[in-house]
Amino acid sequence: MPTPEFRGAAEHLCASAELAERGLALVFDVLQYGEPVRAFALRFDGRVVAYLNRCVHVPTEMDWQHGVFLDGDQRFILCSTHGAAYEPLDGRCVGGPCGRGRLTALAVEERDGQVYWYPSRDIRPVSFDAPGPRGEP
Repeated sequence: MPTPEFRGAAEHLCASAELAERGLALVFDVLQYGEPVRAFALRFDGRVVAYLNRCVHVPTEMDWQHGVFLDGDQRFILCSTHGAAYEPLDGRCVGGPCGRGRLTALAVEERDGQVYWYPSRDIRPVSFDAPGPRGEP
């Protein structure tokens, strides 16, 4: 369930069945501080978790191939660029150049066979019908 920090209305991501245990992640677009960023959701140990697709070490996308975030043993989220390793359930750095960092989590909820994420003050959904810069369509 969302914490008080997450105030936005639930945003639908996918059907629960689309996220296989330790399988491919669902990659989707969000806005962080108004700038486009990719995020991902995956199922690990029966839980759905979601993070910004940004390594703590260097803010680069981490997937090896589209939707592939876990290492060969499917134990850790691994940055394909520098090998930083993260604990999937809490995003905490467990090895490599990410130090004591932690991936930026998105609040997610699974209910009625569907997966939802909750926007926060800093991370918002992409609005495809919003005007462009300076009010341009």
